[in-house]
Amino acid sequence: MQHKGTDSKSSIWHETHDDKSGVQHEMRQPNKNGKGVSLNEMRQPNKNGKGVNLKEGEHMKVAVLGSGNGGHAVAFEFAQAGHKVYLYDFEKFPNAIAAINAAGGIYAEGDLSGFQSITYAGHDAARTLSGADIIFIVAPSVAIEPFAQVCKPYAKPGQLYVICPGSCFGSVVFKRALGLPFEDDSITVAETSTLPYAVRIIGDAKIRVPNRLKGAYFFASFPSRHGEKAYDLLRPVYPEMELAENIIKTGLQNANPIIHPSVMLSNLTRVEQQERWEFYRDGVTKGVGRIIRALDLERIEIGRRFGVVIEPDPELGFRQGYMADTSYDDGYSLAPGFSGILAPTTVEHRYFDEDVNGLCLMEDMANCFDIEVRAIPTVINMACIVRDVDYRAIRTKTMASLGFADYDLETLKKRL
Repeated sequence: MQHKGTDSKSSIWHETHDDKSGVQHEMRQPNKNGKGVSLNEMRQPNKNGKGVNLKEGEHMKVAVLGSGNGGHAVAFEFAQAGHKVYLYDFEKFPNAIAAINAAGGIYAEGDLSGFQSITYAGHDAARTLSGADIIFIVAPSVAIEPFAQVCKPYAKPGQLYVICPGSCFGSVVFKRALGLPFEDDSITVAETSTLPYAVRIIGDAKIRVPNRLKGAYFFASFPSRHGEKAYDLLRPVYPEMELAENIIKTGLQNANPIIHPSVMLSNLTRVEQQERWEFYRDGVTKGVGRIIRALDLERIEIGRRFGVVIEPDPELGFRQGYMADTSYDDGYSLAPGFSGILAPTTVEHRYFDEDVNGLCLMEDMANCFDIEVRAIPTVINMACIVRDVDYRAIRTKTMASLGFADYDLETLKKRL
């Protein structure tokens, strides 16, 4: 669930040593004895025996690519945890970078609050990526490949990249854009099921976070056998995050494709007449809720056939802290976490162009394994008519393009 979005006013994007068993990054800062400390030495259990705590004074270099809403929040929270944060964006998007530099960091209010200094904010990829222990890509799906091209000259074995959010198998898209074969495990690319925040930029270098998720968001690595080690690096900052069995879980648990097109199609007159209305509070009625539910049931069945449990979206939203109940109508329209989110004023929007693309992938997954779906193709067909676009012809993710079609179902599960 990622309904809050990550759009920024300034950009369409906004919206490291290995061992044989996985990822092990060497620290770039000396310890009290003047020697480098590996992250494996830092992985000490906390008082509850869960998670890990960094030793006092030690930190990672964390690179965050993307200076939109989500990038601000990730950068703020990792800086708050004591890490050295390097924030990067393309030169064509200078506004947020300039504002952070002018402020010396990022201000936050809401579930995240205060001020955190950022070590570096700029457009120098080499400075941002060199020696980074974790590299976050925090952007909509359209930006994943361009950011992969930025990273490609600096990619080396043992690195950990986190696509946040994964936006329907962004980890696979990123890995293939790096030029790596499907089964390569020299570099770990992980993804989250959603952004851990409802967040908006509300001023220069300032964000408001009405909801920092209470739980029910997932993390998986590609390949999944590196999941525990990668998860250990993020768990001190995201202790509520759950480790998923593989990226099928994180990819399908993203509910944007089942929600956004349904609400847009059901409120088309409002959108095209550029009315001012709240997307969830005004846009979801009992009938709209039935459309969302029909799509959700098909998504859940696709997940079941792939061997993962996909939670109904209202139940997930309730656990995350967005929704007050688990119904498909009032659950959205009365959800405190969605209050105030205004609807788009044009059909030329990612709620169609990105999320119908996700539905096309779900349809392809269903067709490849003879899973009957009716609601998904119906919504795709309606979106094609409304936008006068053949979304199936221009889809950017298919079973074949992701490399999934090269295997039978059981073999694919093992490869992931």
